[in-house]
Amino acid sequence: MRRRPIAALVALSAMLSACGGGSSGSGGGSTPTATPTPTPTPTPTPVAGCSLRERQDWAAGQLREWYLFPETLPTGLNPASYGSVDAYIDALTATARSQRRDRYFTYLTSIAEEDAYYQSGSSAGFGFRLGLDTSGRLFITEAFENTPAQANGVGRGAEILAIGTSSANLRTVSAILAAEGTTGLINALGPDTVGTARVLQLGGVGGSRTVTIAKADFDLRPVSSIYGAKIIDDGGRKVGYVNLRTFISTADPQLRAAFAQFRAQGITDIIVDVRYNGGGLVSIAELFGDLLGGNRSTSEVLSYTTFRSEKSSNNRTRNYSPQAEAVGATRIAFIGTGGTASASELVINSTIPYLHGNAGLIGTNTYGKPVGQIALDRAQCDDRLRVIAFATQNATRQGDYYNGLAGTVEASCQAFDDISHQLGDPQESSTRQALDFLAGRSCTPISAAPVSASASASGQRTQAQAQLLARESERELLIPTRPSTPQREVPGLF
Repeated sequence: MRRRPIAALVALSAMLSACGGGSSGSGGGSTPTATPTPTPTPTPTPVAGCSLRERQDWAAGQLREWYLFPETLPTGLNPASYGSVDAYIDALTATARSQRRDRYFTYLTSIAEEDAYYQSGSSAGFGFRLGLDTSGRLFITEAFENTPAQANGVGRGAEILAIGTSSANLRTVSAILAAEGTTGLINALGPDTVGTARVLQLGGVGGSRTVTIAKADFDLRPVSSIYGAKIIDDGGRKVGYVNLRTFISTADPQLRAAFAQFRAQGITDIIVDVRYNGGGLVSIAELFGDLLGGNRSTSEVLSYTTFRSEKSSNNRTRNYSPQAEAVGATRIAFIGTGGTASASELVINSTIPYLHGNAGLIGTNTYGKPVGQIALDRAQCDDRLRVIAFATQNATRQGDYYNGLAGTVEASCQAFDDISHQLGDPQESSTRQALDFLAGRSCTPISAAPVSASASASGQRTQAQAQLLARESERELLIPTRPSTPQREVPGLF
C-alpha cells in the first residue's frame, strides 16, 4: 500500500500547500488562499481537448517548469507506455521517490473535489478513521461529529470484525485480507458515494454488535466539538490541549477560540495533538504558529519557503504576526505518529529554534515531508496538478527531515496511540506522556530512524522501536492507493 499522508499534504499562496499532500488553494479557483500569491507562469500550451496524451503532455510540462527536483526528471520517457496520467506522473517522479523526497506527493486530482474539501471539509463517507495492525485487526481510531458513524454510536476503539452489504454475506476482515489484501478491505467498504451502505460486525470498545451504516455527505470539523480543545488540570497545573485534525480554512475560527480559552486562563503549557494530521493549508499552519508564539516579535522568522533557483522570485520569509488570541507558550508537547505530515511538521519544526528542548515530540516519529505543493489547473478537464515545488525551513534553516522529525527535535518521548481511551483523555498513553513531559518527568526518546523505512530496508528495528511497536501492534492508518482529497489530508478517513 502506498503511504500518502497526507498529503498531504499538505499543505503558502493560492498555489501553495504543505500537507500529506495537501493544499492551500488553486491556481485559478475559489479555494481559500494565503498571501502572498506567486502566480504561476508556465510555458503556454495550446488549449485543446482532454485526451490522455494531451493531459499527460500538460502534466509533464508543468513538472519540467516547477518541480523542486528537476534533475531527477527522466528525459525520453514515452507517455504512450502509460495508461493513465497518474501512472505517467508516478514514472516521472520515480527517482525522487526512491530518494524519499517525493513519496507520491506530486499527483493529479479534481479541482471540484479539492475546492469542496478545503472550503468546508466536505466529504462523503461513514465518518470514521480506520487503522489496521499487523495481525490483521481493523480498528476505528477516531469518529467524527455529525456523521453516520456517530449517529450509530460507533466510536474510537471499536474493532470491525466483518463487513458485508447485508447480514447474510458478512465476510470477516481476516478472510478479506487473506484473499485480497488491503485493497480488498478498502473495496469491501464501498465507494465514497452518498447512500452506499454496509453492514459492520463490531467488537472492542462499545461491545459486540452488528450495525448498518450508510455513507452520507458531511463537513469535517477540524477541531472536535467534543474533545478537540480543553483545559486539563494535571495535579493543579493547567495545561491547554488542542487536537487539530486537518489544516483547512474552517480551522481558523476554531483554533482562535481554543487559544482564547488558554490565554484567558494564563496557560503557557500546551499539548498540540496532530497524531493523525496529514497536513493542509500553509496559511492555517502559519496561524497555528502565530497562536503558539505570542511571545515572538514581528522581526522573528516563523518559516522560510524556498523554490528551485529559477523560481526564486517566489521565495518567501514568513515572520510571526500578532494574533489577539495568541499565548506565549513556554513548553509545548506535540503528539505525533507516522500519520503526522507536512503542515503539521511545519508547525512543530518552527518552534525548535525558540523553545529548543521545551518543544517535545511525543509518540512516534513523524512522516517526513518538509516540502509542499503548488496547484496548477487545467480547468477544461477538471484537472489540478499538485506539484512539489518548494521546501520549508525553520528560522535556523532546518528542513531536511525526510525521515521524520525525531532526528530534528531536541526532545522527544515514546508513547503509543491508546485507542482504549478518547483523544485528549489524561489517561490516554500519548496524552499522559505529553503531560509528563510538560511536568519535566523523564522518558525514553523516540528513535530517529523512520520506522517503516528502516524495517523494510533492513528487516531490523532497535529494541526500543520493537517494544513500542509491539505495544501498538504496529497499527497504521488505512489509506487507499489513490486516495481522495479528504483521505489524503485526513489519513484513514472512510
